Order: sequence, then structure tokens, then C-alpha cells
Amino acid sequence: MRALFGRKMASLEELMEATRQAKKEGFTGSTYEVTKEITLNDYAFQEFVKDLLEDQPWIEKDDGGSNQNGEIRCIRVTNLDTGERVLVNSEGYDYPRYTAIEE
Repeated sequence: MRALFGRKMASLEELMEATRQAKKEGFTGSTYEVTKEITLNDYAFQEFVKDLLEDQPWIEKDDGGSNQNGEIRCIRVTNLDTGERVLVNSEGYDYPRYTAIEE
């Protein structure tokens, strides 16, 4: 699986636009491994994606980085009501430092 990760995206709208632009320019994304799953109701998911730079209680500093195969280690955050999915690589921080839309 591959995803286009963006660094320090402020919101889902910004991430969506960056993803569209990257696809237009021919980028294919990075391989990744999901190490944790978080499911949020629609309200909580919308609160999460409106400020992707905010610390989250469910992100731990060791949730991100790369595995031994060079794949990005990330958290899959799923909107329980819509099925939307965002991948989070904290890269040693308590906030979503790198994010991607999982298709």
C-alpha cells in the first residue's frame, strides 16, 4: 500500500489539496505499515481534522518513524460514520507531523 504523506498539514482541506497536487505531478507516495487503529465518531473526527497540528492524547512519540523495511509506521484514524481514513506518522512528536489520506 502507498500513500502521499504531507508534512505539517494544518487541516484536512490542506492535506486534500496537497494530495491532489502531488498526484497531478505524478507522485506515487510511500509504502506504509499501520501500527495502531483509532476510530472516532464524526464529531470527534471533524474536530481532529480541522487542526492536524494539535497534540492528540492517542499519539505516542514512538508511533511513527520507519520499520526495518523502510515503510512508514503510522496510525490509521477512521471516521466511524463516513469511513474516511487519515494516516498519521508522528515522527517522535505528540501531534500528526506527517499525514496522508488513505484511499
